[in-house]
Amino acid sequence: MTRSVGRWKSPGGERAYTQAYRAILSGLPAPSLVQDVTITYGRVHVLMWRGRESGPPVLLLPGRGSGALMWSENMPDWIGHRTVYALDPIGDSGLSVQCLPLKGFEDQADWIAETLHQLNIAQAHVVGHSFGGANAAIFAVRHPELVATLTLLEPVMVIERLAASTYFWATVTQLPVPQRVKDKALAEIGGTTVAEVRHRTPMSTMISMGASNYTAALPIPRKLNDDQWRHLAMPIRVDIGGTKSLAGGAKAADRIRRLLPHADVHYWPDATHSLPMQKHQQLDPELLAFWRGNSQPQRSSDEYPLP
Repeated sequence: MTRSVGRWKSPGGERAYTQAYRAILSGLPAPSLVQDVTITYGRVHVLMWRGRESGPPVLLLPGRGSGALMWSENMPDWIGHRTVYALDPIGDSGLSVQCLPLKGFEDQADWIAETLHQLNIAQAHVVGHSFGGANAAIFAVRHPELVATLTLLEPVMVIERLAASTYFWATVTQLPVPQRVKDKALAEIGGTTVAEVRHRTPMSTMISMGASNYTAALPIPRKLNDDQWRHLAMPIRVDIGGTKSLAGGAKAADRIRRLLPHADVHYWPDATHSLPMQKHQQLDPELLAFWRGNSQPQRSSDEYPLP
């Protein structure tokens, strides 16, 4: 349980992160909306791209330490089709600002719900990766009426617990150790190689700057019990990797298949925890089809107003 707020360690570190963030954003189509939404826990930085297809928008929740632009490899396949909202999380690196602590895992669900209410979104196709997947899962448990569909990509902790080694490497990223050691830790967590981490693209720079310069204040996700999973009645898709999976690998996929026979479960034996980026060429059109197939409005289209 955390009782502090996330913060940047120095103005220079924040500037370095923001510079990389803006470099990635400049490579995407210009957002239709950039807005800071004030909620109980602070200000949530929101990016929105308007799409031509009707029905609920897509809501993207990123993994730990990356911010909304974690999805930059996937977004080009979705932008223009669906209306897409990408959020910088409260309590983690990004352009959002936290002012009150998140005292428990359920608070992750509540800040998301409050953000949707402030944006006047009645329902969304909710997509989360890694810690964002954990947040998406608890959000669906606590606020199912706001979830048109739920997509969980390598969600951590909510299906199966993390290995002890993952906690170790996550701690290393926050320590004053040489950069080569932090690069090793980021590679272990992300399921990539040290060479990939050291290849300084705007994305790797942004993640590295976030890990090194932001002190996060996040509750630890917890494993959801069988009843919590069984009560999720919305259409669900779950994608889990095999190599260096942090979601639990084949064991996690089997658990979801047993508890949610209606869920669309995909096990990728050759994918790592970075599954959304590694498999984006196949995954992105499949998710578009999933959202289209489950976008028959349960409410009138007037209840999906856009700013």
